[in-house]
Amino acid sequence: MKQPENIGFVSTRFAGTDGVSLEAAKWAEVLWLGGHVSYWYAGVLDRDPGVSLCVPEAFFDHAENAWINSQLWGRTRRCAEASRRIRELTEYLKSTLYEFRARFDLDILIIENALTIPMHIPLGVAITEFLLETGMPAIAHHHDFMWERQRFQISAVDDYLEMAFPPRVPHLQHVVINQAAREEIAWRKGLPSILVPNVFDFENPPGEPDDYAADVRHALGLLDDDLLILQPTRVVPRKGIENAIHLIRRLKLPRAHLVISHNSGDEGMEYARQIQHLARDEGVPLKFFGDRMADRRQLNQEGQKVYVLSDLYPHADFVTFPSLYEGFGNALLEAVYFRKPLVVGRYSVYQRDIEPKGFRLPTIDGVVDQRVVEECRCIIQDADYRRQLTDHNYRVAGRFFSYRVLRDSLRSMINNIRNLTE
Repeated sequence: MKQPENIGFVSTRFAGTDGVSLEAAKWAEVLWLGGHVSYWYAGVLDRDPGVSLCVPEAFFDHAENAWINSQLWGRTRRCAEASRRIRELTEYLKSTLYEFRARFDLDILIIENALTIPMHIPLGVAITEFLLETGMPAIAHHHDFMWERQRFQISAVDDYLEMAFPPRVPHLQHVVINQAAREEIAWRKGLPSILVPNVFDFENPPGEPDDYAADVRHALGLLDDDLLILQPTRVVPRKGIENAIHLIRRLKLPRAHLVISHNSGDEGMEYARQIQHLARDEGVPLKFFGDRMADRRQLNQEGQKVYVLSDLYPHADFVTFPSLYEGFGNALLEAVYFRKPLVVGRYSVYQRDIEPKGFRLPTIDGVVDQRVVEECRCIIQDADYRRQLTDHNYRVAGRFFSYRVLRDSLRSMINNIRNLTE
C-alpha cells in the first residue's frame, strides 16, 4: 500500500456481533496497520462518533424502509406510493453519502453488503447513483446475495434489483467470501470478483482468560468437572443444532452439557422450542446463554455480568458447529483460533472452500453416524490426540485465513483502484 487513503465504510448497520460488522472491523484493523484511516456510515453504529456519520434512515429496520419492504416482496406489482417513497428516500440517502464524503475527505468507499442483499432498496440505489455520479472508487464486499434467500425470489422491484444488487459500475470492485458466490455473480450479473475469505488474527494467538471471564462456568451453573460443549451460534434452523443434540446423546459421556451462546435473533422462537423439546426427549442437558451475551462486557439490569463470545471459548471442552448452510462459517475459525476441538457439518462452502485446505476435523455429513461419534469421543477423551489436532488446525488456518491473507488482498485491491482511476 502506497499513500494512505481515507476509507469510508458504508452499510445499514455496524454494531453488534453479526458477520458483516465483525468482518468490516477486521478490514478496518488491517487497513489501519497499513496507515489508512477508516470512517463509518450506517443507520445503527457502535463506532466512535468522531469518525462516523449515523443516518437512522439507512438502517434496514427503520420505519420508512420497513413500510417500503412491506410493499415489495411476495408480490409482482408495486403501488405508485411505494415507487414515490423509494425515490424520496433514495435522494435523501444519496445527499447524506455526499455529506459523508465531504466531512471526512474520503478517497475510497467500502460497501459492506448494502449492494448485496436487498434489505434496503433505497440505500442500494442511492449508493449506486452516488458512485455513478461521482466516479468515486469503491469496493463492494458481498456476504450473502439475494438469490441465496427464498424470501427475495418474488418481488415487485426487479428493476432496482437489476440496477443495484449488485450494480455494474466501472470503478467498483466486487469481493465475495466463497467460490460459489464468485461463480454466481459472474453467471447472473456478468461481473468479475475477487475471492477474499473471512479471516482471524492467527498471527497473534489469544491470551489467557482474565478475571472477568473466570466465572463463566459458575454463571452457567456448571461444576468444574462438567463437560461444556459449546454451540457458538444463534438458535436458527440452518445451524443444524438438532445434530449436536443427537451427537451428545450418542456420545453417552457423563455430565455433558450443550451450551448455546446466542438467542434466536429476528427469526422467531419456534425452532428454539423444538430444540428444547428434542434435548429433553433425548436426555441432553441444554443451556441457552443468550441473555447473558452481548457484543461488549457490561452488567444487565439484575447486576449480573454480561459476557462476549471470546469469554466462553476458553472454558469449552468441545465445540459443535453442525451447520446445514453458511456463507462462510466464522464460528469454525473462532474455535480453531482458540485451539478448541470441534465437529462441523459438511455444508457446501465448507466442502468447497475450507475442507480442501487440509483441516483435520470430524464432520457430520447429513446424519450423525457411528464414525463421527467414535471420532468425537476419541478427541474428547485423549488429550494428546486433541492437542495434535488443534495445533495442526491452527497452523492450517494461519496459512489460509489469517490477517496476512487479508492484508495482501487489500493491498492488491487498492492498487487496482489506483490504476482504474489514474
